[in-house]
Amino acid sequence: MAQDMGDVVRRLEPRGGLRVEQRALVVTALLEDAGDPMIHRALLQTLLPGIVSVTRQLRFGRGIVDAPHEALDQALTLATELLTDWAGQSRAYAAPDVLSALRGRLRRWLLKEKEARAAVVADIRDSDIAPDNDHLLMRLEVLAHGPQSRLARLTYARVYEGVSLRDLAAADHSAPRSLQAELQQFATRFLL
Repeated sequence: MAQDMGDVVRRLEPRGGLRVEQRALVVTALLEDAGDPMIHRALLQTLLPGIVSVTRQLRFGRGIVDAPHEALDQALTLATELLTDWAGQSRAYAAPDVLSALRGRLRRWLLKEKEARAAVVADIRDSDIAPDNDHLLMRLEVLAHGPQSRLARLTYARVYEGVSLRDLAAADHSAPRSLQAELQQFATRFLL
């Protein structure tokens, strides 16, 4: 018998003493009660190895995002949203269902990121906003072809198109405060 949620999470591990069928029943019960923040967190923690596996199957977004942790961060965000959306449901195969839905959502997010990066490169190339001697624009064009292309695109939109930080954050699926910090760090490291 489990003493607390930490014990439940430990028991759900492959070597936690429960058979596969028992673990599946417990995960189903956790999903039914995932509206409770503590149970939601325990379920997310239980699914963490599967979330990492899904992200690994999609090669951590290699060639699309700047760093593997970005894809994993997005996978965790999407998994949290899925658990919130599905809280209260009874699914016999809760863990595989969640991970399958996560794979689809993460794949769609990566495809959108890839399209957005291609569009920013075209936007920067086609831009006639600044004269040829605009060093910032030239630097952003160079960065748009490398691992910093996402942040180059966002900086370009903010500086040259006047897009508000709030709108940028919404389009980037990130929080305005964290995006602002990320853009400041990018400017300090790569533009100044």
